Amino acid sequence: MKQGTTIITLDNGYHLWTNTQGTGDIHLLCLHGGPGGTHEYWENFGQELADLGVQVHMYDQLGSFYSDQPDYSLPENKKYLTTDYFLDEVEEVRQKLGLDNFYLIGQSWGGALVQLYALKYGQHLKGAIISSMIDNIDEYVEHVNLCREEALPPKAVKYMQEQEAAGNWADPQYQKYVDVLNAGYVDRKQPPAISHLINTTATDVYGAFQGDNEFVVTGKLKDFDLRDQIHNITVPTLLTFGEHETMPVRSAQRMAEDIPHARLVTTPDGGHHHMIDNAPVYFKHLKEFIRDVENDNFND
Repeated sequence: MKQGTTIITLDNGYHLWTNTQGTGDIHLLCLHGGPGGTHEYWENFGQELADLGVQVHMYDQLGSFYSDQPDYSLPENKKYLTTDYFLDEVEEVRQKLGLDNFYLIGQSWGGALVQLYALKYGQHLKGAIISSMIDNIDEYVEHVNLCREEALPPKAVKYMQEQEAAGNWADPQYQKYVDVLNAGYVDRKQPPAISHLINTTATDVYGAFQGDNEFVVTGKLKDFDLRDQIHNITVPTLLTFGEHETMPVRSAQRMAEDIPHARLVTTPDGGHHHMIDNAPVYFKHLKEFIRDVENDNFND
């Protein structure tokens, strides 16, 4: 398969940026978070997994920085701001890249898509990797509220709640508190390698699904709940979470019991982006999972 960047044309006429790294017979397709994030934390996965013979494929979802960005103010483009659209986009990308019997990894929102894909298109998967995403939003909101109380004084928490109730998302002091929370639970290592001179988040997409930031959910994701379905995921599944992140590990422990063939691993000193915060441990767990599945040694 062609190495490097390829622009693919979707059946809807829009174009997606894709990139393939590495060589080998094992294929890993990577789904970024947000929605509205980018592929960038996957860029070193080809190097990290080279000794296993893994070919790594990544792409920017529709609306994200490197792919086409529809004008979402137009009524006819609202259909692209649905979970069903992004789920079927994964399947179309799989087809256009010629993948089958492959591993699918998703970070955060991407992890939600992995769960949905395993339920609808699981016959194409060899294994699923859910990175920092639980199966419902209610437990997530409960946890991030606890994170705020842990990281900030009561006066600051109250201030944030007041600004949220008023819809003052651009308030400078509010955003300073968000920065503190991000540094504690999202990007603990604050990596310069994936920073930009401008904000590359597709805010139209992110806002429609999440809201202003990782510590509130005002968009469509507030209704995400697969707790009554994940027992139907039948492929070998790795659940990987940071030990200091926005997603509750307690919920991940329940998921590991509910999914028939699941393994839960956690990354010390890792936040939501623990593949960067503590890369050696993250990749150790990931490689062990792939190796065990490939060798039929995966223990449920």
